[in-house]
Amino acid sequence: MDATVTVTAANPVGPDTVAIEFESPEGFDAEPGQFVKLSATIDGEGYARFYTLSSPDVSDTFEVTVGIDSEEGGPFSEFLADLGEGDEVAMSGPYGSDHYEGESRVVVLAGGPGVGPAVAIAERALADGHEAAVVYKDGDPAHEERLTALEAADAEVVVTDGDITDAVAEAVTGAEGEQVFVYGFAAFVDEALEALEAAGGDVDGTKVENFG
Repeated sequence: MDATVTVTAANPVGPDTVAIEFESPEGFDAEPGQFVKLSATIDGEGYARFYTLSSPDVSDTFEVTVGIDSEEGGPFSEFLADLGEGDEVAMSGPYGSDHYEGESRVVVLAGGPGVGPAVAIAERALADGHEAAVVYKDGDPAHEERLTALEAADAEVVVTDGDITDAVAEAVTGAEGEQVFVYGFAAFVDEALEALEAAGGDVDGTKVENFG
């Protein structure tokens, strides 16, 4: 769908990282792990970028987590960083098929901005009465409060800036109904899939979103 969405909240959730919450437009239906395209015209030039949902549901609002990088992101990154309650942005979506579908156990391997869909999927799985594990690699972690809450709710959570091989081996059980997700930039995706293969996991059946 195409819609203009209104910001309901924008809060820092880590170093140069902000979670932006929007009012869900009528008829908007999406699952954690899917993504939307946000776009805006800045000084007469159009900009657009895709962001994966970081909210476990979209019933009233939906959230995306944005890494703010003025050098790489340019004017659009600065535009998003300045958004506040009541501001409007053009949105289209949702997109993507590699998302949560009610699996009985989710294992989410996340690098950098992949933490957004990681917390969303894990929270949704726990809310549905299922099991969740998150392995998150980042030297400057975001969403630490939500990760702590997940761990307190009996999710398995590992946050590291080092090798993830052992953590992946412990998280992947091979249990019936287990689904592995991988979210991150290309280098992390390669690392995660190598670790998953070393652990004897189902690489072909893994749901992967490569951020490029």
